[in-house]
Amino acid sequence: MSCSSVEDLPEQCKLTHKITHDLFTQDGVLLKASLGRPITDLNSIGMLCIVQNMDGSKCIEWRPNDLITIDSDTQDQEWAVVNTIGRRQRTLSGNMTSDYEAARARIIRIPLDELKSFKVSRNNQQMQFSTKQGVWQNTCYFQHGNAEIFLSYLKNHVKTAKTRHDRNTYVVVEPNVESQVLNKSFAELDIFTENTTDVVWNLVSNFKQRPYETTMEAFSKLTDIVYYGEGVNGKREMSDEVADLLTKSMSALEDTTSIARSEEYEVINVKPTLPPRPSIPRGTPLSTEKWDGLQDPEGRITEVEGVKQLIFRGGVAHSIRHSVWKYLLDYYPWKMTKAELKSLHKKKTEEYFSMKLQWRSMTEGQELRFSEYRDRKSLVEKDVNRTDRTHPFFAGDNNPNLVVLQDILMTYVMYNFDLGYVQGMSDILAPLLLLMGNEVDSFWCFVGFMEKISSNFDMDQAGMKQQLLNLQQLMAFITPDLAKHLASKDSGNMYFCFRWLLVWFKREFSHRDIMRLWEVLWTGLPCANFHLLICVAILDAEKDVLISKDYGFTEVLKHVNDLSMCLDVDIILSTAEGIYHQIVSSPHLSDQIRVILGLPLALKPDVPETEPTTFSNGNDIGETEEVTLEYNGHEISVVTKTVWALLA
Repeated sequence: MSCSSVEDLPEQCKLTHKITHDLFTQDGVLLKASLGRPITDLNSIGMLCIVQNMDGSKCIEWRPNDLITIDSDTQDQEWAVVNTIGRRQRTLSGNMTSDYEAARARIIRIPLDELKSFKVSRNNQQMQFSTKQGVWQNTCYFQHGNAEIFLSYLKNHVKTAKTRHDRNTYVVVEPNVESQVLNKSFAELDIFTENTTDVVWNLVSNFKQRPYETTMEAFSKLTDIVYYGEGVNGKREMSDEVADLLTKSMSALEDTTSIARSEEYEVINVKPTLPPRPSIPRGTPLSTEKWDGLQDPEGRITEVEGVKQLIFRGGVAHSIRHSVWKYLLDYYPWKMTKAELKSLHKKKTEEYFSMKLQWRSMTEGQELRFSEYRDRKSLVEKDVNRTDRTHPFFAGDNNPNLVVLQDILMTYVMYNFDLGYVQGMSDILAPLLLLMGNEVDSFWCFVGFMEKISSNFDMDQAGMKQQLLNLQQLMAFITPDLAKHLASKDSGNMYFCFRWLLVWFKREFSHRDIMRLWEVLWTGLPCANFHLLICVAILDAEKDVLISKDYGFTEVLKHVNDLSMCLDVDIILSTAEGIYHQIVSSPHLSDQIRVILGLPLALKPDVPETEPTTFSNGNDIGETEEVTLEYNGHEISVVTKTVWALLA
């Protein structure tokens, strides 16, 4: 039996049930310790939440898994690393009588107005909470990722300060009179859809770390009201209090930033617009004939940048993928002869089986005394058994390909024990093994791929956070209307793109299409972080639906997940390339966007232009000049006239 709302609860449960809203939830949190709780309640997996009650008060709440309904059609729990929810009414499941009451009795609540301190430890994977000085009442362990995102959201609701004796311990600071006045001012402005107290905490806590951005965030909302809000003569009057608030904010901003001024120039702010987006057709795949034609008699690749241009334009013919991918993934150096590659392959084979022997020869006793290895082995076994099982290559019981998949991942643990194994790596490896059909070649190609995306699997998730931030900035630049809508629906953090970025769209495309997408991205063309423009292209295509239907976070998340296996890789690549040309042609391209895409920073007025760019083709054969030629009515940068002839 399943219950979807409070109205469906038995009458005796309604009496004790208080309607609340989840502001933030994180799955996979283990309850390690809790004062006053029976030992049977400990070491249970559940969900840690930040909850708002009907009276406006908030609390931290841990719920056991048997009280939670999981809609598998909406969200794959294995990928629900973080679930940010905008005022979603709680859903419950299970037997709504004795089972329900027993499960609810195990819920742990910590009112935020009673929270005194909390501590983050064990590589940010453990949090302890205290409502009484000197006593840690509850200890939680984050099994998926770490506590950083939960901590970030918690800080939005309570003001904290780190203790001097322990930088991992935070004390909750009581609000002072000044912040209460600021809260009242924002409330009277009536410009924030969120709780005004939360806005004040964000403003106060963020100002010291991000003075410029924080002030601009507040000013953007104030400007909308002052200049575009309703009022006398189409404008809204500002009270003296608001004017005073703006003046103080500007004074604080000037104290923490430096602005270059010149009497010869007057800066006029104009709403930026992007130039039209070009429609650039995809080319044909790199064929066997063209591939052979780009090698010298000894097997060296003579036009490395030219090969990458061809692959970016149209991908690689499937018949030669097993060869070309070894170069794209840095397994084979471009400049080696066939004889040298044969020697390299022999060396790499010996190295692989040497590492494989290290873990295969480990005794049970060694495993018992090596908890980190044992935990990683268990996780590998668990993930392998559910990786691409619907594909014929991995389907069925006792499939030998699954054994090879597991052996490669375990050997990678020995190759890079600092990183080890993280959920999602099996998804990265599966297409490589499917294509190569060879354990050694698949392993070294996997190593090369991981070198490109290893930051995705950092324990502190710093790499993922930076990519999400970069994506957020690109969205604001390219499609500000959609970025504004997402921000208003608690989706501006772009967490719903987490799965896309983690495994490079592996679960969004078929095996055939993901091979095409990956090989294009491996070229590194036409700019750095082109995979972020892939995200922008997908979201831009869905913009009208997301905005017109006024989707909130949960609807956005479901809509994005429903796009899986419904995307056209060629259309998306073409759109993303068009967005790139739209960006680089923009007259107001900021240095922030330039850095994200690896473009040269804007030249200062007094800096002379440099000579035309030349670059090495990777084989020390000499420098080749980049030229721009017309192709099907479009100007495309290519490397040499040899490559141009191949394109034609």
